[in-house]
Amino acid sequence: MELFPPIPLAEWRDTKETVHRFAQVVGKIRLAASARRNHWWNVPFHLTGRGTTTRPMGQLDGNPIFTIDFDFVGHQLIVATLDGRTMSIPLIGQSVASFHHTLLDALGALGVRVRLDIPRPFDLPDTARPFAEDTEHRTYDARHAHRYWQVLSQVASVLEEFAARFSGKVSPVHHFWHTFDIAHTRFSEHHVDQPPQVDPVTREAYSRDVISFGFWFGDDVFAEPAFYSYTAPEPARLAEEPLEPAAARWAARDGSHLAVLRYDDARAESDPRAAVLAFYESAYRAGAGRAGWDIERLACPGGVTDPQLAGGRG
Repeated sequence: MELFPPIPLAEWRDTKETVHRFAQVVGKIRLAASARRNHWWNVPFHLTGRGTTTRPMGQLDGNPIFTIDFDFVGHQLIVATLDGRTMSIPLIGQSVASFHHTLLDALGALGVRVRLDIPRPFDLPDTARPFAEDTEHRTYDARHAHRYWQVLSQVASVLEEFAARFSGKVSPVHHFWHTFDIAHTRFSEHHVDQPPQVDPVTREAYSRDVISFGFWFGDDVFAEPAFYSYTAPEPARLAEEPLEPAAARWAARDGSHLAVLRYDDARAESDPRAAVLAFYESAYRAGAGRAGWDIERLACPGGVTDPQLAGGRG
């Protein structure tokens, strides 16, 4: 199929808003039922051949081991336990309230008991409304949901290729349900002393110098899909660094800068995949260079770290 097919936010905003809240319900279950990992790596979803998955969780909290998978081909949610029992929930025709209620009932029928500390959306306009009361968001267009998963999968493949070029500490390529983006992050060994007033989520996510790379589908601030990168803490004069391809630019946001390549600009390139890889590489070199990372020592061309193999003698 076409690489990077069109996915304008205006055409699927209603479905996106519903699926985003479905994802937050499942994501908060993942948060409650998984072992904590550094930088919250336990929380995001991973991609599958048909959608997204929480990955196995449970056991440590007394629950059976279970997974929750979104199937954006068959348009259902599948809850499965390690002993082979499964239950499925249709995604079409559900409000957030009915989805939340039906999912908790399905978990209970499988012997899974999970308590959500804050059963409301995170960082969305209706953050004060419990999932159980949201009958407003109920649009699910199967074509748009399927396209969302296809784009996620294609971007994940590009991010995996880019991730192979770095030998230091890196995150998985993962889909964040709270911000609804897909990202990969590189870390330095430098510890960041956050101010005391910084919230616990941010403190853990940015306890080291990071350069992050990702893609989002658009939001109220930047209302179109785009590839992005940022460096945190942001070094001085970062936005003076050049970016590739020519359509990429630095965008001011929340007192810092994002490197941004609009999705449609990438699609217009003769080789969109190469353009996105060049964008990520230029953003990395901009941030790493300004922050004083040892770019050459951390390089891992073709995913190879052994000198003999890298030299083609292995």
